[in-house]
Amino acid sequence: MNRRHIISKLAALSALPLTKTLARAQETLPPIVDTDDALYAGIHGEAFEIPPVTMRLLKPQYRRQLVDYATTERSGTIVVDTAHRYLYLVGELGKALRYGVGVGRDGFTWSGRGEIRLKREWPTWTPPSEMIDRQPELEPYRNGMPPGLENPLGARALYIFQEGLDTLYRVHGTSDPASIGLSVSSGCVRLINQDVIDLYNRVPVGSEIVVEQSP
Repeated sequence: MNRRHIISKLAALSALPLTKTLARAQETLPPIVDTDDALYAGIHGEAFEIPPVTMRLLKPQYRRQLVDYATTERSGTIVVDTAHRYLYLVGELGKALRYGVGVGRDGFTWSGRGEIRLKREWPTWTPPSEMIDRQPELEPYRNGMPPGLENPLGARALYIFQEGLDTLYRVHGTSDPASIGLSVSSGCVRLINQDVIDLYNRVPVGSEIVVEQSP
């Protein structure tokens, strides 16, 4: 990759800063590059080592990319298109970062407008009582499952609140690339761990999120 190409990539990313704080944070982030090997390589130095993504399991349209995106939402808003299994981080000048996601099964979805009130690295997962009633095998985790690659929330979680109340829905990570593009969760929005870490680093607490209802 030559210097001119790198500069053009950084220029594209400059449309995405949402606040002065986020702009400073983005200066330390690697640019988005064209190769999937770079986007989805293993991540070292985390609390748990994150292995590289098995790319044959992640369809090309669900890989992280900068796209044209026409919207009335302001820069910095997260928009989840549940019908097409995409999450957009709205930028400026008609651009957005697009990530592939897995979404909730029928009967377990949430839609609406909220905000990211909390963010957690390697969160503990606590299944709701209703989920334990449906899946008694989850009883050992009533008080929480410790962080790790097997934890359903993965490497990061962004907590969705609405009118000041926790919706109990999250944007979170997963180690299962084959689940991206599917309706498989209990309502939450899941991204590959590499993608959720990238999103987590770009989105400050207080960011708006819109989850669009599937038709």
